[in-house]
Amino acid sequence: MKDLIKKGLSLGLGLAVVSKEQIEKLVDELVKKGEVSTAESKDLINELLEKGEAEHKQLNARIHEQLEKVLKDLNIPNKADLERLEKRIQELENKQ
Repeated sequence: MKDLIKKGLSLGLGLAVVSKEQIEKLVDELVKKGEVSTAESKDLINELLEKGEAEHKQLNARIHEQLEKVLKDLNIPNKADLERLEKRIQELENKQ
């Protein structure tokens, strides 16, 4: 049953959008049903939280990549481009 829950939560956004409280509630339900022992529950909660954090980081990385791609496609300068231009302007001003 634990594997089924892990797989189910991993679908779509999965654990990336599930809160600690929701995970604890879900695991408590499993303990009440006798599908997970009390001793296993803490490990399961920690495992699901770690997996959720990993998925959250991956999701953020994918969003960041997509945003960079969109900005590049629209020919909008990024922070590094602006900093390079500011430095160049400063160097030109210093020459005068």
